[in-house]
Parts: sequence; structure tokens; C-alpha cells
Amino acid sequence: MLVYAMYFLVISILVSMARVVIGPTVADRMVGLNLVTAQTLALLVVISVSKERLILLDVALVYDIFGFVGILVMTRYFSGRRGEL
Repeated sequence: MLVYAMYFLVISILVSMARVVIGPTVADRMVGLNLVTAQTLALLVVISVSKERLILLDVALVYDIFGFVGILVMTRYFSGRRGEL
């Protein structure tokens, strides 16, 4: 069952990447990128459970933190307030 979940997540990541590439506005691209980050996090967790490796959960947590900080930075950049952090 975990293999099917991995296939589903990979396919959904590819579909979400299409939104990042095609998205007509910056907001569409940011939402698509946030979705790709969340789906990649879920994929790392499923892989960690299937392989019974707890270290991958740590990698997933760090990846999630970087994804969140990246979205915050892009939001600041595209909102026009570049000097304030």
C-alpha cells in the first residue's frame, strides 16, 4: 500500500510542478511551490515509514522548515518590502 502512496505522491508532485511552471500569476506559482513542498514532505515520510529509517523523518522536518522559510522570503520579496526582515 505504501508503494501506491509513493506513486500517487510522485504523480501529484509532477502535476503541481506544472502549476509552478504554467501559473499565470506569481500567486499561482507560490501556491504551487508550497504544494510541491508539502507533497515532497509527505513523500519523505512515506519513504521513511516503508524503509523503517527514522533519520529520514529528521530530513523531512528540516526540509519542511526550509520550505516554510522559503515561502516567507518569497512572500516578502514579491510584496515589495525587500529591505525589512
